[in-house]
Amino acid sequence: MLALIVTVRATHVSAQNGWFKRFVQKTISDTTGEGKSSFRIYPTLGYAPETSLEIGLSSLLLFQAKGDTLNRLSEVAAFTFVTLEGQYGIWLDNAIYGDKDKWFFLGRTRFQRFPLLYYGIGHTTPDKEPALIDANYLLFRQRVLRRVMPNFFIGPEIDYQQLYNAEFRQPDDHFYDEPAGSDGTRNIGLGAALVYDNRHNVLNVRKGLFGELSFLKYNQSVGSHYNFQGFNLDVRSSHPLTRRNVLAWQIYGNFFTGNVPFNQMALMGGEMIMRGYYYGRYRDKNMLATQVEHRWLPFGFSKRFGGVVFAGAAVVGPKISSLVPARARLSGGVGLRYLLFRKKDIYLRLDVGFTGDGPGFYLFTGEAF
Repeated sequence: MLALIVTVRATHVSAQNGWFKRFVQKTISDTTGEGKSSFRIYPTLGYAPETSLEIGLSSLLLFQAKGDTLNRLSEVAAFTFVTLEGQYGIWLDNAIYGDKDKWFFLGRTRFQRFPLLYYGIGHTTPDKEPALIDANYLLFRQRVLRRVMPNFFIGPEIDYQQLYNAEFRQPDDHFYDEPAGSDGTRNIGLGAALVYDNRHNVLNVRKGLFGELSFLKYNQSVGSHYNFQGFNLDVRSSHPLTRRNVLAWQIYGNFFTGNVPFNQMALMGGEMIMRGYYYGRYRDKNMLATQVEHRWLPFGFSKRFGGVVFAGAAVVGPKISSLVPARARLSGGVGLRYLLFRKKDIYLRLDVGFTGDGPGFYLFTGEAF
């Protein structure tokens, strides 16, 4: 999705419009001191073939427990959008650390009415017009983690996903077999997560390691429509090369067994990993992906602007043994960074990812990983 940020400047606002200048200062400028909470709102404007014009509003709450700068920076990010096609959605992400890291709440919530493009299942899906699954989608995933050793957390995890009011629309010139869950599905996963995290700033990691291994089991006995289970792996590491330069890498995997609905399979693409591919362009029960990124934060000739180059590879398959390099897809790209909150070292990112399917555009607050 191509997205452009719309910012407002109040340099020449008249005295009669002082309220507008104060609004801009509170939402765009970075005036809060260290340890103080910070809340910002900024509008976005976007376009995608499946949505037409999109208008959105993003907000970001940053704080440190008890206002102590020795505590990690917590963030709650929200994004809401509406399109000319009548689509809409609300996204909410949280990474909240308690005082002295005793607790860690990590999760995301999604509600949206948005088309899901379906190209089929497997690593060799056809290069033809996809089917369209129009539905309401609700996701709630939350981990409640307790520190048991320095930087090491453990705790329960819940994942609730529901697809309802679903309609599977076949393309005009060919047909897809309708996958499990295409007429709507509800699944509840219960499990646990092990997390190692020594990052201090989740949105812009200049040095640190994050590792997560989680297990979720979905069963009809707790209200799910399907019985399946899976492990999720996420390892991210960032290494400062100089004061401005960071080298980061990530290994990411999903490994499922059972009767997995199409929307909860391992999905390749999106704004986090394999940028440039539509989210779910390739899907199956298993996926292994990796990416590397070099960041200039900021450029040596600028106080606000920076950039990145990145590359990634991923493979999907029905079994772990089918995740072989010969079946991998590649992606790469470049990005522009703008220092949105100087005192908290938070950047706005605009990435362009290139793949065999063409380019993809992404605009978000904070780095992809």
